[in-house]
Amino acid sequence: MKQLAEILLSCCVAASLSGCEKAKQDMYDQPKYKPLSRSELFADGNSSRPLPQGSVPYSQGSFAGTSSGRKGTDDVSEDAAAGSAQNNPYPVTMQLLLRGRQRYQIYCMPCHSAVGDGDGLIARRGFPHPPSYHDDRLRQAPDRHFFDVVTNGYGVMYPYADRVDPSDRWAIIAYIRALQLSQHADVSRLPPDVLERLEATKPGGPR
Repeated sequence: MKQLAEILLSCCVAASLSGCEKAKQDMYDQPKYKPLSRSELFADGNSSRPLPQGSVPYSQGSFAGTSSGRKGTDDVSEDAAAGSAQNNPYPVTMQLLLRGRQRYQIYCMPCHSAVGDGDGLIARRGFPHPPSYHDDRLRQAPDRHFFDVVTNGYGVMYPYADRVDPSDRWAIIAYIRALQLSQHADVSRLPPDVLERLEATKPGGPR
């Protein structure tokens, strides 16, 4: 008797689960109109209805790519300007460099390494080594080259346009330039206090 009850209970559970799955599928397959399709419900025969008089579209154009237009016109305009700039449109401040370093460490360092020589941990584990930022070709490359590579990808590098905002791409580029300068800086242009500390680190230098 107990065994029969267990069998009946199992059948009830299975039936209820199949009903849930069917209801879920019905939600996907429910009757609906495609935009501008015909409908007999309205006198003009069109399922798409005209906007009420005086209404304003909530999201359109550039806004459609944002959080339903909630970012606002200023943010959209800034992203558009940053996306079309040929050179870094932001002043290189410590705040920009710190932001660039943070984004670089998240998205770039695994392959390009902490110093930008292309010997990151992912590359050491078999992924193709990217070129060093310190090669003459990339030291002389325009800012826009780096922006386009981050945006669209290059070779086996994945595009990052969907996860790195235009402003952050320029921050990363500013940090890449700082990395390049760190390996090719003109010592004579260093501040006196930095020169003094540098001399102190040389073998046989002042202690």
